[in-house]
This record gives sequence, structure tokens and C-alpha cells, in this order.
Amino acid sequence: MQILVTGGLGFIGSHTVVELQAKGFEVVVIDDCSNADEKVLDGIEKISGKKPIFEKLDLKDRGKVEDFFHRYPDVEGVIHFAASKAVGESVEKPLLYYENNIGTLVYILKELSKKNKASFIFSSSCTVYGQADKMPITEDAPVKEAESPYGNTKQIGEEIISDTCKVTPNLNAIALRYFNPMGAHPSAEIGELPIGVPQNLVPFITRTGVGLRKELSVFGDDYPTEDGTCIRDYIYVVDLAKAHVVALERLLASKNPKNYEVFNVGTGKGSSVLEVIGSFEKVYGKKLNYRIVGRRQGDITTAYADTTKANNELGWKSIYSLDDAMESAWKWEQKIRN
Repeated sequence: MQILVTGGLGFIGSHTVVELQAKGFEVVVIDDCSNADEKVLDGIEKISGKKPIFEKLDLKDRGKVEDFFHRYPDVEGVIHFAASKAVGESVEKPLLYYENNIGTLVYILKELSKKNKASFIFSSSCTVYGQADKMPITEDAPVKEAESPYGNTKQIGEEIISDTCKVTPNLNAIALRYFNPMGAHPSAEIGELPIGVPQNLVPFITRTGVGLRKELSVFGDDYPTEDGTCIRDYIYVVDLAKAHVVALERLLASKNPKNYEVFNVGTGKGSSVLEVIGSFEKVYGKKLNYRIVGRRQGDITTAYADTTKANNELGWKSIYSLDDAMESAWKWEQKIRN
């Protein structure tokens, strides 16, 4: 069975390709390599013993999307990661984000709508909740006004998929709203490799630990939390990748009661910035050089998932601890910096 993974050379995408191949799926990867490296294919092959089919193309080109589906008529499912994801950049370049994140989604759904049956997994985000009123956050929590164009593209993306499914009974879709992915494959063959400035906390921590950064900035210690720093739900990327495969298998086996569903994917536990630093220091074996600075605009105080629905309906649950994930992240950082 042939599965397309868009953005399959990226952080979460590459780990999902590994998990799909372990389950016997034939994987086709599309990536424009704007924020990824073709060398990731070698890492996937070292882990899986097999290199996925790779197509380097820009999904913003509608003609190329149509041509791809014409050349690959056996694609039965799509896991769609390809998107721009830097919150700050999205504020500066909103049109780039709307074109890249919304236009490409529309082109893929148009092609899937032509098939007799198609399964679609959407890479969504907990950003759709904003600062939720209650913790932990369930799927029924209200979707709040987006804080950034990036967050808005996830909200709009979910609405587009939902509206399309209402009039396209042959299309089955699941949006996975995930929290804060971190870590690397335990083999250290693939991991998080952001081009330019990282967008996530953990690469900042590991880069500081390896000496690429002089110190880590902690944005605010006066939040209404136990230690004053922001709290997030950090999920190991391998656990997250497995959730995509489980969700896809649900659709392929027609176990979904509705043709559009939403699931939170997290650990169900919140960790503060200082707790994450503490986890790294355990792995690192010494203190990390960090400094408390002022709050960063747009940061919410607390966000962690209620994963009951995913646990019960998907039969999926996160397995690895924060320390496990941190150890893999540090192993990966050391490898790529020699």
C-alpha cells in the first residue's frame, strides 16, 4: 500500500516515514528541501534498511501536484506535514504562510477528492486552543482567535478539511493536534535539524550545551506556575510518529465512525521550562548556562493535553519520558556537531 508523506524529510515527517516502513507500507516522500536536507534519506535508509521513493517538488505549484497524483495513482493515503512553521516569521510574512500552508493543502485535497477512497492525516497543532480556559486541554476546548498567521493556518486548515469531508464521502481525514515534539531517533540517524534559528526550546538547550550558544534565554519567571516559567506538554517524536501511523491505519481499516475526526497527541503531563532544563542537566551531567530575561510576546502560560480520546479510540499512548526524549536529543546534537 502506497502512502505519501509530504514534508517527509522534516523532523516529524522523517520519523513517521521510518515507522510507516516498519509496518510494511511503501512510502513516497515529497519535500522541497526548503527546511530539510536530502541526506535525511540516508538516515532513514540506515534505520529501515530501505530508502523511500523521493520526489523533490514544490507543492505550491498546482500543476506539479496534479502531475504527481497522475504518476502515482496507487497512493491510498496522505500524511501532510509540509508547511512553514515559524511563528515569528509568519507575523512578518503572512502571505507566504497563507500561500504555503493553505494553498498546498487545497491542491492535495482536490486530488484526493477524485479518488474512490482516500485517507488523509493532517499535521495540526495545540496552537488552535490558544490559552485554554481549563487544563488538561480536551478536544472539546474552544478554538480561540489565533495569535499568529501560523496558528491561523492550522485553524483554517482544519476548517477546510472538515468542510471538504462534509461533501466528499470518499475522503476520510484525521487532524492530529499535537503539543511540543522533541528528541531524536534512538539510533541518532535522524533528528531535529532546523535550518537557521531553532523554533523550539530543546534545540536551544542542546546547542547551548554543545557550545554553539553562550547561554540560554529563559523568557520570564513570573508566570502563575510553580516555578514561574511557562508549562508545555513535551512529547517524544517517536511516540508522535507512531500516532500518525495508528491514525492512518484507523482510516484504512474503516474504523472511523465519522469521516473527519480530531485527536490531541501529547503526554498528558506539563513540564515547565526549568524542569526541561533540569532534565537536560541530568543527561548532560553538569549545569546549563542560562539566564532569566523578560517575557516574550505571545507566549501562553500553560498548555498540556488530555489524551483520553487518543488513548481510548486510537489505542495509542505515549511511552517515553521527558528524560528519555532529552537523552536522544543530546545524543543527536553531539553526533551532528561531531
